[in-house]
Amino acid sequence: MSTDRDERERANLAVADYKSILRRVLDNRPSGTRLKLAAALGKNRSFVSQITNPGYPVPIPAQHLEIIFETCHLSPVERASFLASYHVAHPRRLAGREREPHSRTITVIVPDLGDAKKNRALEQLVADFAARLARYAEDVG
Repeated sequence: MSTDRDERERANLAVADYKSILRRVLDNRPSGTRLKLAAALGKNRSFVSQITNPGYPVPIPAQHLEIIFETCHLSPVERASFLASYHVAHPRRLAGREREPHSRTITVIVPDLGDAKKNRALEQLVADFAARLARYAEDVG
């Protein structure tokens, strides 16, 4: 019985570890990265807060990893460290990850609205639309 508890405790520590890595990465990125990540995932900012809070035990879904890596620009060392902890926490979750589609970056030209706040809002609208459209395409395809 203690081995099950030990395994759960080890997994919880690994979850906290990979969330700490992600939090450090985001803390060292430009402001707005958390918002961009939320938009890329098709989630709200509170979701990003949850997946970067080591004290919150909810795991990061495996299908979000590639988007997180691309949006947050993890270095090879950060990525390897994150994946090592993720694998300890969730040994079976990465098994099918190679078959998942990878993200691509496209460029969309939009007008400059002459106001930083309005420009950020427009960027967020476009990012949200793209994330929703991608999810729709995956569901239909």
